[in-house]
Amino acid sequence: MAIELIGNWKKGFALDLHTKSSEYLGVDEFGRDRFDTKRTEIGELVYKLKYSADMSSVSKLVACIQQNMRGLEKLDYLVPVPPSRPRAAQPVFLIAEELSKRIRVPFIRDAILKVKITPEIKEVFDQKEREALLAAAYEYNDKYNLANKNILLLDDLYRSGTTLRVITSILYKNAMVKNVFVITLTKTRSLR
Repeated sequence: MAIELIGNWKKGFALDLHTKSSEYLGVDEFGRDRFDTKRTEIGELVYKLKYSADMSSVSKLVACIQQNMRGLEKLDYLVPVPPSRPRAAQPVFLIAEELSKRIRVPFIRDAILKVKITPEIKEVFDQKEREALLAAAYEYNDKYNLANKNILLLDDLYRSGTTLRVITSILYKNAMVKNVFVITLTKTRSLR
């Protein structure tokens, strides 16, 4: 069930929603909110990879991308969105690397660099404010020549689309790419 994502990119899709439902259960003994969350099949694979380091999810997610998206082998480069926080294994990098091998399109891990940490971003709901914060957080790594190339920008979760819009703008303006195509594994139901 691919979901079209509208933005400043040429075409974009999320493979599925992240969750089917989420019911608030209250606060636990540590003062944290608890939810009973039902995820889609792809949402569950993403969750297991990110939070349980379940490496078997990588090949399953890449297979889902290949089944749902045609023409990927015609792209010039695959560029992952830099992770929002450090993890022992970075899910988007793992998926991008495996997808790159399967479709034989070069993967550039550091074409976009995260130069500023933005922990407050999830609490900012004003679109212009989010874009300003994120525009200062990413840079194009000019050691690569991506001019006039077709780029696949890959991320795990589409929330508001701000990160993808900012990075797409950087790729068009600073890298002078021909086209940016976007794939995210999942999409949230809403911004909040």
